[in-house]
Amino acid sequence: MFEKSHSITLLFNASKVYDRQIVEGIGKYLQTSRADWDLYLEEDFMTRLEHLDEWSGDGIIADFDNPAIERALTKAKVPVVAVGGSYQNKSDYPEVPYVATDNYALVEAAFEHLKQKGIERFAFYGAPVNPQHRWAQERERAMLELTRKEGYECYLYRGHAVRPETWQYSLKRLTDWLRSLPAPTGIVAVTDARARHLLQACDHLGLLIPERFSVIGIDDDELARYLSRVSLTSVKQGCFDMGFQAARMLHRQLQGMPVTKAPVLVPPERVAERQSTDYKAIKDPLVMQAMHFIQHNACRGIKVDQVLDHVGISRSNLEGRFRDERGHSIHTEIHNEKLNRACKMLKETEEPATEIAELCGYPSIQYMYAIFRKHFNQTPVEYRQANRPQSLEDVPDKTLPKFAAL
Repeated sequence: MFEKSHSITLLFNASKVYDRQIVEGIGKYLQTSRADWDLYLEEDFMTRLEHLDEWSGDGIIADFDNPAIERALTKAKVPVVAVGGSYQNKSDYPEVPYVATDNYALVEAAFEHLKQKGIERFAFYGAPVNPQHRWAQERERAMLELTRKEGYECYLYRGHAVRPETWQYSLKRLTDWLRSLPAPTGIVAVTDARARHLLQACDHLGLLIPERFSVIGIDDDELARYLSRVSLTSVKQGCFDMGFQAARMLHRQLQGMPVTKAPVLVPPERVAERQSTDYKAIKDPLVMQAMHFIQHNACRGIKVDQVLDHVGISRSNLEGRFRDERGHSIHTEIHNEKLNRACKMLKETEEPATEIAELCGYPSIQYMYAIFRKHFNQTPVEYRQANRPQSLEDVPDKTLPKFAAL
């Protein structure tokens, strides 16, 4: 049996991936609990901030990263659960139950990922100081603190706010900064959107990624991932878990049960590793050039001869250099690049195996099946099933929540 029905207002920007994933977590809690909520989600609520405290309903879950929303709800007459970023200064937290993405842990995951690649120079591409983007300053502080503790210098650049009329100027200033950095450098971007700026600037300048700059973002936003030729490594936030926990906290309040006053910090879910940080310490510039060509073209069905034509030296010369640097042949490097791309697509997408075989440059689905049986003793489908991440999102659906929107 369900409990008494409650009308709940969600104050989130449904156009943002971060907010949508939090709302999904809220919905999943309702599907797995006895709560009977009528959810009200209005995309344009910012136009009525002055009257938020007068809205009817039994409870509110809101994004408190925007100080205007926090201020508007200070006099709310119903229970409020806030969602937002973590703060190093405890006094910055609101005086309501609060679920936060752990900004320090997000940056630490990105930093540790780059360190594990053998990178010893670091930079941070942040964002201009903005009261509505307090999380950006928190991530910047975290990066500076982490590098200082480890004895590394961190090159910092905040860049400019993105606007159509100033975009070309901003891109030029970003390229100036990139030219000033030593190579190789690992760059942590404050968001995936900012990371995409880096990939675009490097593409314009002909700077190799990840050989010269290894780039990692935060959000694991599919839009940013597919809008550049180099696939972006990113730290996936625990947004789904944040929404789930926020809904559980509000549910407890509505039942008259106690709720913790301490902020609940949600760690990152994982680092989604892709091409932009596939860094290997290569000293030979010709092998580096060949590797860059292979990474961009292996799935187009290239052969060894095309790599030789691109680099412009004899097969025996490049094969010898490859074995010295990589420990295997050029053909094996092409093979490994295609196989790694297929593995990532099986783990991270819902594309059918036949489509993945074509996208990764295999002549047929049967050939890809033979490759997977040889390397993993599994079919591609079995590999996908065995390597799917387990999370709250895997909880089976029960009853769908009710939504209302204007």
